[in-house]
Amino acid sequence: MSTIQQYNEAVQLSEDIFLKKTKDYGTAWRVLRTISVADQIFIKAKRIRTIQETGTQKVEDDISSEFKGILNYAVVGLMQLELGADAPEDLDVATVKGLYNSKIDTARNLMQNKNHDYGEAWRDMSQESFTDLILSKLLRIKQILANKGKTLISEGIDANYYDIINYAVFALILIGEGKHRG
Repeated sequence: MSTIQQYNEAVQLSEDIFLKKTKDYGTAWRVLRTISVADQIFIKAKRIRTIQETGTQKVEDDISSEFKGILNYAVVGLMQLELGADAPEDLDVATVKGLYNSKIDTARNLMQNKNHDYGEAWRDMSQESFTDLILSKLLRIKQILANKGKTLISEGIDANYYDIINYAVFALILIGEGKHRG
């Protein structure tokens, strides 16, 4: 299977979960501020790191489900940035699906461009590195928020969310290939 096929498969599994939860819960995530979205991703990444470091887990959700949650929360973060606080809280599933796919399309294009330049170096990376990079991106988001959204030369919050999506997808691909713990 090609990288793009693997990417699409990982995203499809995550999107399916997200849209089913949208049907169950509506768009309750619309009340989340950027810091809250970052903290949700942080909780999931810290759990993965704890499992990696201890080798054990006590809650049923596996590492794979946590990476799917990270991917979905990063998409939520991007949708929230686009919609803003003034947009309606209640969105129908079709609208959410369109927004979700728009963010994933951008993330996929970014991945393809970076894969061209970096030669798919991520295929040789550890799951621990993906987790650490996600945590690093979250610290960047928190610092940008502390700076009231301003950066001097760095990319903004959205670029960090896109990288988080791609790290999560890479982890899911390598789990699917049996190269990383799921």
